[in-house]
Amino acid sequence: MTERTATAVVLGGSLAGLLAARALASFADRVVVVERDTLPAGPEPRKGLPQARHVHHLWSGGAKALERLLPGVTERLLAAGVRRLPVTTDMVALSPHGWYRRWEESAFLLPSSRDLLDWVVRSEVLADGRIEVLERTEVLGLLGTDMAVTGVRVREGAGAERALSADLVVDATGRGSRAPHWLTSLGLPAAERRQVDSGIAYATRVFRAPEQARAGFPIINIQAAAVDGRPGRGGVLMPIEDGKWMITLYGSRGGEPGTDAGDFARYAREELAHPVIAELMARAEPLGDEVAFTRATANRRYFYERMPVWPENFVVLGDALCALNPVYGHGMSVAAQGALAVREIVSREGGLDAPGLARQLQKAVSRAARAAWDLSTGSDVFYPGATESGPTLRERVTAAYVGRLLYAATGNGRIARRVTDVTSLERGAEVLLAPSVLLAAVVGPLKPTLAAPPLTAEELKAAGVL
Repeated sequence: MTERTATAVVLGGSLAGLLAARALASFADRVVVVERDTLPAGPEPRKGLPQARHVHHLWSGGAKALERLLPGVTERLLAAGVRRLPVTTDMVALSPHGWYRRWEESAFLLPSSRDLLDWVVRSEVLADGRIEVLERTEVLGLLGTDMAVTGVRVREGAGAERALSADLVVDATGRGSRAPHWLTSLGLPAAERRQVDSGIAYATRVFRAPEQARAGFPIINIQAAAVDGRPGRGGVLMPIEDGKWMITLYGSRGGEPGTDAGDFARYAREELAHPVIAELMARAEPLGDEVAFTRATANRRYFYERMPVWPENFVVLGDALCALNPVYGHGMSVAAQGALAVREIVSREGGLDAPGLARQLQKAVSRAARAAWDLSTGSDVFYPGATESGPTLRERVTAAYVGRLLYAATGNGRIARRVTDVTSLERGAEVLLAPSVLLAAVVGPLKPTLAAPPLTAEELKAAGVL
């Protein structure tokens, strides 16, 4: 009698899919990652990841989950040129409430190009012999019934359609996920869905930083805001590997950045709430004339965990479950935390054949996405046209309280650290409801408002501004 082997199939070979494969490798004899692209051999762009052309980073909550899934990966990222950036120590940020001060570290970021981060993670994951990739392969649909998924139908290149049997199928195909259609095709009801679309469009260019500013330079973040129905406009200067600055400018409906180099410079100088990014950019060397542009920034979430019936052996995670406005930088961290939740639940339940496992997994990954969803939509819902009905009373009350907290955080280090704890996905939003935090929101900032960006004289000199 032969011993039964367990197979997991992961749909999508981007960060969410690779980390899900890593999470499942300890419980399956074989993990097959199905990817429609050809995955590059190095830190190079690929067709199926257009958002990679824009600013990316891992918040510390996601970086810690990544490290637990792939021990040692942080050191490899650092060795590849990624910098560990302490927050808010090395962040210069202008909010609608004023400039934030640079307090002692309470969290950190790992900023890099998406191509580099994906390559490092992909190399680590695929070093596991239990994980294999089917490249240039299209997923056509699920196999099974409304009670249990048994595999997927795929087509490799221009070849014939074939079936892949699986004990667990994970959909990590991103914003373009076909899971809603696949599930209704099996006879299941349509899942509850919510979309909050701020209408924000992104434009990005890459620059070579001035030589003296290629190490240790802070992130510059000019935040947008939905105020009085006017378009929101913002920008981020992100130091990445190889002495480069990646600069992303963004604006909501009626205030979008243009797609040519001349307008890019004008937008940074004239449209943002402060011209500091334009001043720094003018002293950097543009690496080509291309301006990467995208409008795929809507927040969209499927509430699969609320469905009355959920099939065994199927789970949806990453952007396929909860796609977030990239301006807040939470997508990759949510993917890492979701994959870690998968590993923990499968381990707790004793393997892939545990009854009701898929339902538990779907609830767990949905919980992992909830905080980031609330953070993203809590701001974006106030942009004109973001939803059909506008913000709810609860959202208005919550936003008013968060606004008071952010105002207090401009001059109160303790509150700034609490806010950062939540923003970094290290702690839940409940920490912002502690009595001492409520009192601080009433009192407001303890230090006067800053009149200018809190860049040091050394930083300004290194960037060529002084």
